[in-house]
Amino acid sequence: MADLDRLTRTFLELLQINSPSKNERGVADYVKPRLSALGFEVHEDNAGRLIGGNAGNIIAFKKGNLPGGCSIFLCCHMDTVEPTADLQVKISDGVVRSSGNTILGADNKAGIAAVLEGVEEFLSSRDSHSDIQILFDVSEEIGLLGAKNLDKSKIRAELGYVLDTGAPVASIVVSAPYHESIKVEILGRAAHAGVEPEKGISAIVAASNAIAKMKLGRIDFETTANIGVIEGGKARNIVPDRCVVRGEARSRNESKLAEQVQHMISLFTEEAGSIGAVANVETTREYSGFRFTKDDEVVQLAAEAARRVGIEPELQDGGGGSDANVFNEVGIPSVVLGVGYHNPHTPDEYISLEDLKKAADLVVSLLTLAAERR
Repeated sequence: MADLDRLTRTFLELLQINSPSKNERGVADYVKPRLSALGFEVHEDNAGRLIGGNAGNIIAFKKGNLPGGCSIFLCCHMDTVEPTADLQVKISDGVVRSSGNTILGADNKAGIAAVLEGVEEFLSSRDSHSDIQILFDVSEEIGLLGAKNLDKSKIRAELGYVLDTGAPVASIVVSAPYHESIKVEILGRAAHAGVEPEKGISAIVAASNAIAKMKLGRIDFETTANIGVIEGGKARNIVPDRCVVRGEARSRNESKLAEQVQHMISLFTEEAGSIGAVANVETTREYSGFRFTKDDEVVQLAAEAARRVGIEPELQDGGGGSDANVFNEVGIPSVVLGVGYHNPHTPDEYISLEDLKKAADLVVSLLTLAAERR
């Protein structure tokens, strides 16, 4: 199974590379020679140029030497949600943390380390394997931009596994929501707030009235909605003639998503119109959802791989998006696997080295099972 010392060294080296979204060059330059040394054909695409970043997606492929078998890809993102230039790593009782001045970046450098170690251990311990593909993509944290800009024809695998969620290790995210973003521009009429407010039409009042009547937060067990940004007004003594509101809705049920989005649009339109303002609404599909059961092959393979390393996998319904949403949308069955970190996106993020080793062992087990499939 995985070499803990080598795995720890890889993880700590990755943590010292500052790689916020659109600045993944250091991680890309770290993983490419590692993959090449393992016999992979390694290619970097032009996603970085397309999104204004300094690195592209890393696409690595190693041809199998078995008849049959199941070809899989393993995917992790190279960016962190915030910079980690001032990261100070602390290791105590086998747990890796940040000193608290930045996030740790285990999301998703723990995933990358587990994949690199798992693949190296697997290839060093057996002579035969099926096709293996590794995808390390960019700018996942700011809208799945790397996966969205990946040429999907470059994916040469039947099933996909995205190592990009926290504890418990080997948990399997079997469903994820559809996600719609909403931008509303409300146009009213400006006036002096102290001299002739009657001549004004407040865009902020229209927005406030709509939001006050809106169903937000947890709508039901698979649907959420949120208003996240409100911008408007020029000065405290001017009736605001413009207000921009940004929000979102998500649901694992596409019909429920459509209903929630229409509810939000209707309220903005009606409340603006009721005071003489106008609401211009734009909606954007950020990604589509997916749903698997325990009987689907992509889940069965992951579940059996987990059991082989002594873990009974927990099947989870997701509330957020991941690269798996993008891959499923183009017809490549993909699920998200737990790597074992806790408190991602916060300075309290941590991971135990024991769990990190379990994640690497899970990679070995996945590759072994894929090679055994007929």
